[in-house]
Amino acid sequence: MKSRIWVNACEASGDMHGAALMREMRALRPELAFEGIGGPSMASLGQEQMYEMAALSLVGATEVLSSLPRILRMFKAIKRRLREQPPEALILIDAPDFNFRLARMAHGLGIPVYYYISPQVWAWRSGRVKFLQKYCRKVLCILPFEQEFYSERGVDVEFVGHPLLDELPLAELDALERDPWRIGILPGSRKKEIAALLPEFAATAGQLVKEFPELKFIVVRAPGVELERLQALWPENVPVEYVDPDERYRAMAGCAFLLASSGTATLEAALLGTPCVVGYKMSGLSMFLARRLVNVEHISLPNLILGRKVFPELLQDEVSPEVMVPLAKAWLTDGEALEGVRLALRELRQRMGEPGAPGRAARAIVESMREEAG
Repeated sequence: MKSRIWVNACEASGDMHGAALMREMRALRPELAFEGIGGPSMASLGQEQMYEMAALSLVGATEVLSSLPRILRMFKAIKRRLREQPPEALILIDAPDFNFRLARMAHGLGIPVYYYISPQVWAWRSGRVKFLQKYCRKVLCILPFEQEFYSERGVDVEFVGHPLLDELPLAELDALERDPWRIGILPGSRKKEIAALLPEFAATAGQLVKEFPELKFIVVRAPGVELERLQALWPENVPVEYVDPDERYRAMAGCAFLLASSGTATLEAALLGTPCVVGYKMSGLSMFLARRLVNVEHISLPNLILGRKVFPELLQDEVSPEVMVPLAKAWLTDGEALEGVRLALRELRQRMGEPGAPGRAARAIVESMREEAG
């Protein structure tokens, strides 16, 4: 008889990491069956998806509020499913705005909860660490400084390393030749962030190509994002090449630098040694709340890990051609400045540890489940 595990991933990066975790767990326990919420990568491994993660494509607090009735209906249906067919365990991947409520729900039903790729409570709303301590059997963290933060606050935590080190074929990608006139555009995976960022990135590209006609632009499509959505926001008079998700790492590694949304893509870029201008836009109310709740100096993971600003970070109205064009021109004309960024990124890669995160996370969860079973 198959044992069922509920896995919850609400974003493109979570779908990718969830699929890797499922693969490793099935290697340890071939009888496992998976269900929950995910994307195409998890579905390809046989996850029975009650909802697709596209139903949760939200950015800030106000966006969540506007979708609240629909989300509450989803929670009601999920609770009924968990009560009637309780899984052996529930695994949550990032996305705390949705997953915290699910954790409380599962805990109340007696279902062990594991959090893989722990939420960044050290960055904002640090009081949520008490929630993790109460409702999660174990937290599996992926950033080197997180284990100390959680363990000091009484959370059962294990540092497993970062899964990107397994997904990036770094030896192969390091050998690729960079094109000094190729700029990559990564507008994100959520509908609202793409709509907010891509027109600004495109306008920046349009101005740059007038001064540097040898420039080539690529737009990297995140998993789960339709090509037509990107094409509709890019002007016809600016030449561009679109890159599919399965080719994104080679494309990013071959660029001089990137214009990218804040998120996992910035850490991917850093591990690939590709400099990046980071942009982030949200609604005015969401930004108002964030400015009062965020506890860290930087918004991008590479800058947080290094403890200093290596990637330029642009917020709200700063994400504009007026700001991005001068930054891009500086990198296009000053090779030493660009090489200084790449030197810092080599330091970051050393700090991130060794590959093997999905396997270590799978072993930790399976061992804990075994202890639960007695």
